[in-house]
Amino acid sequence: MNPVPTLEWTGDCLRLLDQRLLPGTEAFIDCRDVETLACAIRTLAVRGAPAIGLAAAYGAVLAALETPPGSGFREGCRRLMGVLEATRPTAVNLFHCLALQERVLCASENRGTAIVELLQNARRLHDQDLAASSAMGRHGADLLPPGCSVLTHCNAGGLATGGLGTALAVVYEAHCRGILREVYADETRPLLQGARLTAWEMVRAGIPVTVIPDSAAASLLASGRVTAVIVGADRIARNGDTANKIGTYSVALAAREAGVPFYVAAPVSTFDLSTADGSGIVIENRSGEEVACLGNTVTLAPGALVWNPAFDVTPAGLITGIICERGVVSSPAEMLRTQVDSDA
Repeated sequence: MNPVPTLEWTGDCLRLLDQRLLPGTEAFIDCRDVETLACAIRTLAVRGAPAIGLAAAYGAVLAALETPPGSGFREGCRRLMGVLEATRPTAVNLFHCLALQERVLCASENRGTAIVELLQNARRLHDQDLAASSAMGRHGADLLPPGCSVLTHCNAGGLATGGLGTALAVVYEAHCRGILREVYADETRPLLQGARLTAWEMVRAGIPVTVIPDSAAASLLASGRVTAVIVGADRIARNGDTANKIGTYSVALAAREAGVPFYVAAPVSTFDLSTADGSGIVIENRSGEEVACLGNTVTLAPGALVWNPAFDVTPAGLITGIICERGVVSSPAEMLRTQVDSDA
């Protein structure tokens, strides 16, 4: 599987594949300043927790390039990094990557070394993401039998990461092993990331994919045609409660009723050990226009109100296992206990 060209540092800017235009148009945005990148993150030109985090890591380089040298250099960089931090509240990778870049900035000797070291660290994080995706693919595929069918919600593929994916990394690996029969993709209202993005990735990779309305997921699961559900995550609390695209909770409930395993695939960088459970996860609410319109067509009766949360929280009790680069665990807390035991 060749990585999806989600984001790339080209020498003087961060180039992003504009996901708002897919699948009809493959166009790129060249971000040469922090505000352009922040706008791209806010408007979902780049989306998916790992991809947002990596974009912010490269954004720290833009902040250093944009800030003039002098005694106020570090403070100027921090201010611009704060602009990136304020773009999306739920995806923990954004804050994780910016915190790592903050450490690099504090340790740098001057503006010149800061630019070099921030870029080196952003590239290191990008490489780690690709390696983590490959490992998740292997661990996840080990859970699937020959002839399996996978249902996924939203997009957790290369477009949501540094190029290989989380949930779809498992799909790609299963396809390479010859054990995957097909993928079902929820369309994922209101922005149709499943129909527009997941299906685009599957067709690009030559993997059979069927798009279904979100409202058909429960019926499909009850039919017995799905072997496993695999989704991504934007934040996983210490107990395993998981925030993902709105509608994930409904799929998890239907999977439990149908007796179908429900897996979350996410790198360790998505684990939020500072948040005890899902009640502490901040859920982003987005503009009602995303629900009121479908393309250029208004679909909402005048005067009707809209509630448009971007994410929901799936309780840990509905999750069969969390697939990360270190293996399959029930929660971040379990991973920590396992790590302590192995170090003892």
